[in-house]
Amino acid sequence: MTTPPPSTPRPPAAPRARTRPAPWVRTRLRAAPLGTLLAASLAFVAVLFAAALPRAQDRGADQALRSFLTDSGSTRTGLQATAPAPGAGQSAEALDRTLKSLLAQTGNTFHVDTDRVVHGTRTTKRQPLLNPELSRPHRLPPMMSLLYVQQAQDHVKLVEGRWPGDTPRTAGSAGSAGSAGSAGSAAYEPPLQVALSQEAARTIGARVGSVLKSAPLVDGTPSVEVVGLYSVPDETEDFWVDLDCLPRACKTFVGESYLWEADALIGAGDLERMDLWGHDAADFWRLPVDVGRLRADRLDATKKEIASYVAGPTAARLAFETRREGLRTTSWLPELFEQAHDRRQAAAPLALIGPAGVGGVAFVVLCLAGALAADRRDAELRLLLARGGSRSAIVGRLLREGAVTVLPAAAAATALAVLLLPTPRLAPAVASAAVVALLALLAFPVRAAVLLTPPRPAGRWRRPVAELLVLAATAAAVLEVRRRGVAPAGSDPNPLLVASPLLLALCGALLLARVQPVVTGWFARAAGRRSGLVGFLGLARAARGSGARGAGRSGPSVLPMVAVLLAITTGGFGATVLQSVESNRLGVARLTVGGDASISAFGKANLPDGLAKAAGELPGVRTSVPLWIDHDSALVGTVQRSSQVNLIVVDPAAYAELSRVLDCGRFDPALLATGAGESADAPVPALFSSGVARLGGSGTFTIQPGNGGEVRVRGAAVIDCTPAVPAADAATVVLPAGRATALIGGSDRPNRWFGLGPVDGDRLRALVRSALPAEAATPSAPASSAPQASPSPTAPAPAAGQDPAPGTQPDDEVYPVRTSADTVAALGADPLQRSAERLFWASVAGAAGFALLAVLLTLMRTVPERAALLARLRTMGLRRRQGVALILAETLPQTLAAALGGALVAAAAVALLGPAMDLSTLVGASVPTGVRLTAAPVLTQALGLAALVAAAVLVEAATSGRRQITTELRAGDQR
Repeated sequence: MTTPPPSTPRPPAAPRARTRPAPWVRTRLRAAPLGTLLAASLAFVAVLFAAALPRAQDRGADQALRSFLTDSGSTRTGLQATAPAPGAGQSAEALDRTLKSLLAQTGNTFHVDTDRVVHGTRTTKRQPLLNPELSRPHRLPPMMSLLYVQQAQDHVKLVEGRWPGDTPRTAGSAGSAGSAGSAGSAAYEPPLQVALSQEAARTIGARVGSVLKSAPLVDGTPSVEVVGLYSVPDETEDFWVDLDCLPRACKTFVGESYLWEADALIGAGDLERMDLWGHDAADFWRLPVDVGRLRADRLDATKKEIASYVAGPTAARLAFETRREGLRTTSWLPELFEQAHDRRQAAAPLALIGPAGVGGVAFVVLCLAGALAADRRDAELRLLLARGGSRSAIVGRLLREGAVTVLPAAAAATALAVLLLPTPRLAPAVASAAVVALLALLAFPVRAAVLLTPPRPAGRWRRPVAELLVLAATAAAVLEVRRRGVAPAGSDPNPLLVASPLLLALCGALLLARVQPVVTGWFARAAGRRSGLVGFLGLARAARGSGARGAGRSGPSVLPMVAVLLAITTGGFGATVLQSVESNRLGVARLTVGGDASISAFGKANLPDGLAKAAGELPGVRTSVPLWIDHDSALVGTVQRSSQVNLIVVDPAAYAELSRVLDCGRFDPALLATGAGESADAPVPALFSSGVARLGGSGTFTIQPGNGGEVRVRGAAVIDCTPAVPAADAATVVLPAGRATALIGGSDRPNRWFGLGPVDGDRLRALVRSALPAEAATPSAPASSAPQASPSPTAPAPAAGQDPAPGTQPDDEVYPVRTSADTVAALGADPLQRSAERLFWASVAGAAGFALLAVLLTLMRTVPERAALLARLRTMGLRRRQGVALILAETLPQTLAAALGGALVAAAAVALLGPAMDLSTLVGASVPTGVRLTAAPVLTQALGLAALVAAAVLVEAATSGRRQITTELRAGDQR
């Protein structure tokens, strides 16, 4: 047996190169670059809005808070600490140590503006100056108190002499004839050195070198020597608040007489002996809070900290650290913070309605985008599932794919919002952006998971139950709003209450989603009986739902209608609120002015001859109402026998028109008509205000005007308001011009003029100035006793070089002019109102943009199927114009239904929620609670958005549709 030869070993095979599969995410993103870009853009815009809205709200709230506190005045926006001066060891260093302890307890939620701190010591009682050479009006000697203010030299200018010394000087006790003291009383040498303002020294008759003496007390009172005179460059500085008698002498009335009070500044060297002047002294520290660093979101914490500073643990700790048991701190800030919080609550509904609306529409758009993406890739996902992929693995891949697209866009949008809207608080913007980014990331994977879930038996009860839950939540929210208001007093706005318009819109959308296909089907059947094909086919597809699979309707087709309806409802409701605010603001301004324009005379002076007639002839004046008013008339014959009333003599027809337009005491001018056959002594018919009616009495009364005479009147009617004196409790009598003019001397020359119409205030003021005599100067008229509607001659004047504020008059106007336009501008100048309005309109624009995007997304999704249909119809003779009409007939029914439904729901929201809204804060004055329903704002929102959507659909149908149809005709249907 032979052994087989050994086999030759085979050479090892060369290693086969392994091919790595392409990464899933990169492949998918490269396969659909346009879809990837659109998804990133949608996420970027949605996250940008989500991050920007909270920061815009914070900026508006902070600006409104700071403006409100600034307008409240520097005396009310700080801390005022006082303590009895120590019996020994008083010095500037001791005051500084206490100030350092006071400042050490600040800086957490509020900061003190150290550059404006004022502290020092003052005597608590002013002493009379007995020098015979001083000014003594009414034989009353001038009074003086002494102050040491450490920062005083930085705010004054020394004009004569020198400043009091800071070196302590010893006091002697030798008796002298010049001390004016009795035997045994102490005399103090040398006298206290003081600096006096130049104005005060001139007023009381002192000069440099004067030794001013006061009445001696039990242990003697030192005299003071004026060693320097100073002037104050700017008396309006906050430094001089509560130091009124330092810049100039103050006039103090004692009965019908008056005396002068002049305070003087001493140096640090005389602090030890300061309390001997008046026998008592007190230290003070004025700590102005830096309003520009306060934050609205930390208002409650700031309020608690200041309350602790005033009366709490901080106050006790300060008293212990400073060794001053009598240290007391007061502040108006807690009360101001409470008012600011109430104002913010009142403006919260408008400030939150807009963001809630854009948030709801953005949510719908993100869900729609996810649903459309899942519907577009349904075949691909089912193929992956059929080839062994699990649902969790597929969803994981979709999450990774979305993360690469969404997360960078979200991060960039958040960074841009933080950069464009700087504000200290970052957490709300980041949290809001994270929520929206998470929604944008999960919308597609969640929808894909639902599509890949094995079908379950259809549950017909699920949708009705969900709709009933939404309806119940809406009803509960509406009832709660009607019961408590949108922002209940003492608490922050309830999110459910603020979202009430959104819930009403959602209910309307759910109802419309059920009704619209049925109604559109009716129209389709009606169009089918006609000869044309376009209308029937477009309406049939609209009723069936474009993009439908098989016999069913596509789910996402309802979402664009929901987005449009939400946008119109919230926009229409908010616009109606703003319209009511503007209407109420104009009504308040007209009542304040007495019309659209007014001219007044001070006291009992009359308007220049011809001025009222010339004013009535100005362009824009529709109604001219000159009248004569007397506030010192007496009504005789009431229960009280005689009562002071306001007497008005005016033309009845013009005054009735003014009352009608202002909605203030409407009456029929025929009530004041006098018969031709009446005797000369017959009573004059008169209108009585409700204030006169409450005085009692009946029949005929006698009026005694302030300038003399008597007029017998009879009551023709009682009115609850009158434009010339709109105060509710004012007692006013209105007499017709004619007989009343003949009976009351001087009433033929008006002292008031009211006008209606778009009057130019500058032209009216120029007319008034031209009517003045050449020698007319700034009036020094007595204070007017006119009601609130009449301008006050004691109103503060604007600073030099500044224009007068809206609604106020310059000093050189002898006859002040007021216009409703200026008053409206003044009422609407509050930053809180402007911030709420800007935020609302920005939100409305964002909601409209998202609603338009929802329609375009649905339209773009159905482009391939619609292009195939149009291509087939083109082969059968369909013209290009008919194709565009078919697209419009298919798309616009939902848009028009959403516009109509949104307008109706917005009107319902105003009717249901409007009566519970208080607009006083937004108006700028107290007005009755409630929002009036007007058609213009709602129709503007509905028609505007509907026109925008129709234009977008038309543009898309005329551009992209043509290219798609051409492609279909060339290549055929490849699906």
